[in-house]
Amino acid sequence: MTLLQPPEPVLEIAQRLEADGHEAWCVGGAVRDAILGHPHLDWDLATSATPARVRELFGKRRTIPVGIEFGTIGVLDRDGRLHEVTTFRRDIRTDGRHAEVEFGASLEEDLARRDFTMNAIAYSPSRDEIRDPFGGRDDIGRRIVRAVGEPDARMREDRLRALRGIRFAARFGFTIDPATFAAIERSAPHLGRLSAERIKQELEKTMEQAARPATALALWKRSGALATLVPSLANLSDTTIAALDWLAMPGPERKPYRRIVRIALLFVELGERDARRALTALRFSGSDINRVAAYAGAWQSVGRAMGEALSDREHASPVETRRWVAATGRLNVAPFMRIASALWSARRDAGARMPPADRVRALYRGMLAAAARDPLELSDLAIDGDDLRAAGIPPGPVIGKILEALLEAVLEDPERNRPDWLLQEAMRLYQSMK
Repeated sequence: MTLLQPPEPVLEIAQRLEADGHEAWCVGGAVRDAILGHPHLDWDLATSATPARVRELFGKRRTIPVGIEFGTIGVLDRDGRLHEVTTFRRDIRTDGRHAEVEFGASLEEDLARRDFTMNAIAYSPSRDEIRDPFGGRDDIGRRIVRAVGEPDARMREDRLRALRGIRFAARFGFTIDPATFAAIERSAPHLGRLSAERIKQELEKTMEQAARPATALALWKRSGALATLVPSLANLSDTTIAALDWLAMPGPERKPYRRIVRIALLFVELGERDARRALTALRFSGSDINRVAAYAGAWQSVGRAMGEALSDREHASPVETRRWVAATGRLNVAPFMRIASALWSARRDAGARMPPADRVRALYRGMLAAAARDPLELSDLAIDGDDLRAAGIPPGPVIGKILEALLEAVLEDPERNRPDWLLQEAMRLYQSMK
């Protein structure tokens, strides 16, 4: 017996296909991950049965035509998990993203159209047999990402494969076969044909799946893919890329948080406006854009001051700490400080004079305390615009200017956040503005 042990519901799907006289092979990422010893729940199958026959066998209640024009039917197992069952196929033509296929191919022909050798391995549970015509197991053993057959042809068939190959290398800690990487470099100028949604999806997958995503982004830059896909990051420094690996790896339940913080690190140095523009072009959601733009705006306004202060002095003053939290936003302190700490750590590691790690940790604790305790926003003031109007200050822009000045005074000394002091100061400010 091999170490490949598909779940029982997957075996049942394969058995039903074979009982009807068709071949059924487990293929793709689940086979690769099983060889690597990684758990994988999404087991897919390749079969000689046509899509129509697959639907007949399992019934319309259990099947979904997820990509029927490409031969793929989604089959629900007894636990309700979807498995893609795809008819053996060969490509007739492709536009660099979508292929026109024909059925009636053999398993070997089907495997030949796949991207990398590690993904071109098939396993028959009934025979306990592995088909590996392109040496995928050897490449896994040598920790190499290598294209199936002629690398340039594989990249022309689907331009997304360049990014997938880089992601696999970063995810598994593999190197990329030189001929395959050369094809990726030659493919880079053509990656503009990919949709913004596809680019965003690949960037997110890289940030979620790779323990050390700096490897992937460095390869994006080195290959020319980064300049083509995200022109605003074409000159991203190697140190900023290295900072990605300084972001700690939370547990699986924190994946969305990890994803957006890692992505934000790439864009914060652009500033709020340019970060917002770049992420909008990549079709990120409004909430993600707003979060990253807030981090970028804070980095632009106080990042340098924070770094210089902590490099020169052992402790930041309470006033400085409150101002930095106010600029960051109390709800953004944790992710912003993770980004700042990663950037400072990478620069320090590269030999630059940056804040020591113990000072950064002390500042982080101080910022969290200030965020929980101190008045930092207009809504925290003990009075509001209605109170100012009731005191005789006429409505208009002057109200907003006075409230901003009061907040500045309270950031200097939180003890001032009392109605009597604030109203007295408000009247003094109003008289000086006349």
